Amino acid sequence: MKKIIKKTGIAIMAVSLAVSGFLVSPKAAQAAAEPTVNANAAIAIEESTGKILYSKDADKLMGIASMTKMMDEYLLLEAINDGKIKWDDKVTISEYAYKVSQDRSLSNVPLRLGEEYTVQELYEAMAIYSANGAAIAIAEKVAGSEKAFVDLMNKKAEKLKLGEHQFVNSTGLNNEDLKGGQQVGGPKDENKMTARGMAKLAKHLIKDYPEVLKTASTTKKEFRKGTSDQIDMTNWNWLLPGLIYGRKGVDGLKTGTTDYAGMCLTATAVEDGMRVITVVLHANGGGAGEHTSARFDETNKMLDYSFNNFKVKEVQKAGSKVKDPSSIAVDKGKEDTVGLVTKDAVKLVVPKNDNAPKLSTKVTLKDKTLEAPVKKNTAVGEMEVSLKGGDKLGYLDGKQTENIDVLTANDVEKANWFALSAQAVGSFFTSAGNYVADGVKGWFN
Repeated sequence: MKKIIKKTGIAIMAVSLAVSGFLVSPKAAQAAAEPTVNANAAIAIEESTGKILYSKDADKLMGIASMTKMMDEYLLLEAINDGKIKWDDKVTISEYAYKVSQDRSLSNVPLRLGEEYTVQELYEAMAIYSANGAAIAIAEKVAGSEKAFVDLMNKKAEKLKLGEHQFVNSTGLNNEDLKGGQQVGGPKDENKMTARGMAKLAKHLIKDYPEVLKTASTTKKEFRKGTSDQIDMTNWNWLLPGLIYGRKGVDGLKTGTTDYAGMCLTATAVEDGMRVITVVLHANGGGAGEHTSARFDETNKMLDYSFNNFKVKEVQKAGSKVKDPSSIAVDKGKEDTVGLVTKDAVKLVVPKNDNAPKLSTKVTLKDKTLEAPVKKNTAVGEMEVSLKGGDKLGYLDGKQTENIDVLTANDVEKANWFALSAQAVGSFFTSAGNYVADGVKGWFN
């Protein structure tokens, strides 16, 4: 009997442990602890919302090396989109571009002095193989000189609100490696940005010129195929599928390496419909050698963390009724109030296991009262939306909430003269009554 009781007790205990395991599973499924990223600065964001998923010294100004060429790509694609330059336009190689291109200790495809190359050829060499001579040639084509191009780079950084930055050349090299061609800054200056600024640039580049990903995801290509100048180019972003550290879903963007900047990488990948952008500045570790696995290892940590723990979810549909306040007062209208609705759907980054996230909302109206007539879909204010109990990392632009416009739900016509007169009379007697009541109260005070 004791054996039976003992066995029964063990069975009950086992069942209890199993059940308790089921009960605690929601806790276990919560977002895992942030990764330890072995780099001087890093950031991970969800691309469509700009929500920050991970951040480490993201506002620290640091060297960016050849990730500079993302700005080159933006300015070139902008010029092409504006019709100022065409892909088949010819570019004559200057002495400056030629000299830099001959240094094979740097990333380069050797260019011939005075020879013509197409914009397309030079762009692909720059974007895929990080060719520095090609970057200089493109800068000279777009702006006439590298100095003028650097001015465009700095102005674009201001316009895109990339934050603190310093551009002194089009390549990302240290100025002392420019073979005497330095045109901006000191003899040992380099380009600098913050991890946040690089993530902003990547977000703008992907949004404004999504075609950049077609080139950025190209793993291998022959430069000047079929000629005596043919060079096999392999993309330095070894996270691309098919390369050394290939990862499914990665389709960009740009690596960078100098002694000052260290090993850097701006990467982007898509899983289950969510695009994540990561930036690593001066990755550490990864073993010996100039091109170790460090930047790819640290990037993978952020990508794993982002995709394993978060998703983008529509938490409120466009045209949803606003609850607090549910309406706004209307003066001189056929109705005294008009209802309020949201303009756009609200999408938030939420924990992957949360199918019914709780929201915090706050509505700010421009005015307390509208005057009739009022048109449907008139913007009257803004709603801030965030997750209850969410993190404090906020968004790439510095805000802490997702903000959407609040609109009027219906038309409100202006009341006719008779109704307005009745309203005026009503208001008069209401005011008069209040005056008398106040006077009577005064007698007893």
